[in-house]
Amino acid sequence: MPKILESIVTTRGADDQTHIAPMGVHCLDRRLLLKPFRPSQTLENLQREGCAVVNRPDDIRVYAGCLTGRYEWPLTSAEIVPCQRLENCLSHAEVEVESFDDDPIRPTFTCKIVHETVHAPFQGYNRAQAAVIELAILVSRLGRLPDEKIRGEIEYLEIAIEKTAGEIELEAWNWLMERVHEHFAPKEAAS
Repeated sequence: MPKILESIVTTRGADDQTHIAPMGVHCLDRRLLLKPFRPSQTLENLQREGCAVVNRPDDIRVYAGCLTGRYEWPLTSAEIVPCQRLENCLSHAEVEVESFDDDPIRPTFTCKIVHETVHAPFQGYNRAQAAVIELAILVSRLGRLPDEKIRGEIEYLEIAIEKTAGEIELEAWNWLMERVHEHFAPKEAAS
């Protein structure tokens, strides 16, 4: 069973603009499996370009930002693939697509790592940072998961936020909670 690492995947669009998206990347030996949901810009870019960069930032706001329309993160050129990467990340892996397994919901791109660099040591996440990542995953599944599950998970995650969040974690948490409130607002207004 491959391990899954929450990452930020950058791909090049048809307009040469960099698309930034959070994704759980499946790690299997020297291969990375990218499994974007349909429809998605990442899926289109991977099919057309055949490459991507898997970024591992420690700034939790990047995850929250991608899900709330905040994409203005500093970028720089990748070393080998014709794509950009996050300038401020702990490490990155440049990948090329080896094979594609189609699926109506979530196709799989099997990618080989062609270049990998560690830019800074990983110090670990505190509980609030982990809670923000979990909330980001929930936000990415709004409309797919039952509302009660989302509410229950958020209630539990708030404990970590209350105990260990600093300014950065609170900012990211608040961005994501705005999306949650937007999702629930029409339902709450109707009841």
